[in-house]
Amino acid sequence: MFFIFVVRKLIKVNMDKKLFTSRFWFVLTVILTGASMRLIPHWPNFTPIAAIALFGGTYLNRKYLAFLVPIAAMFLSDILLGFHTTMFAVYISFVATVGIGLWLSRKPSVLGILGASLGSTILFFVVTNFAAWLGSPFYPQSFAGLMESYAAGLVFFNNGANGISFFMNSLVGDLFYNTVFFGVFYLARLRFPVLARS
Repeated sequence: MFFIFVVRKLIKVNMDKKLFTSRFWFVLTVILTGASMRLIPHWPNFTPIAAIALFGGTYLNRKYLAFLVPIAAMFLSDILLGFHTTMFAVYISFVATVGIGLWLSRKPSVLGILGASLGSTILFFVVTNFAAWLGSPFYPQSFAGLMESYAAGLVFFNNGANGISFFMNSLVGDLFYNTVFFGVFYLARLRFPVLARS
């Protein structure tokens, strides 16, 4: 069913010449570059996942593409990296972050991007740690056990060899990649005004 939907959308897209604008190709290139950055060595959770979702949601003008393109880029990189048992939580966070990007698209600003970046980091941490706790043999299946799993994510890797912690690595990574993606797009629009047009 999903693949039929995608094929129909792609056929419709091919007929719609207005979609393939310079802006579309530029945003697509940033997203695919970001997805490929997941393949290079990095600290745990220091990845462009949330930045891809936020950037795509903000600058891909059609809602179905705002979800489809970043999710497809994420899925392709996951095929190479491999899947794990809590992938559903990562994708739930990812889809929600695209939604934050759609909200941000109404009026992107430095403060809005910063707030959306922080919000998406917290969302990712809460959702993925909940999934890691759910059914885990390492934590009691109680509210106290859930809080214990969140606390572990805040202090894990505190020896510095793998970054700061799960949460702080995500926070620093999201701020870094959002600064790069949104900054590159902003500078490119100044140089090439055609990118400012939908």
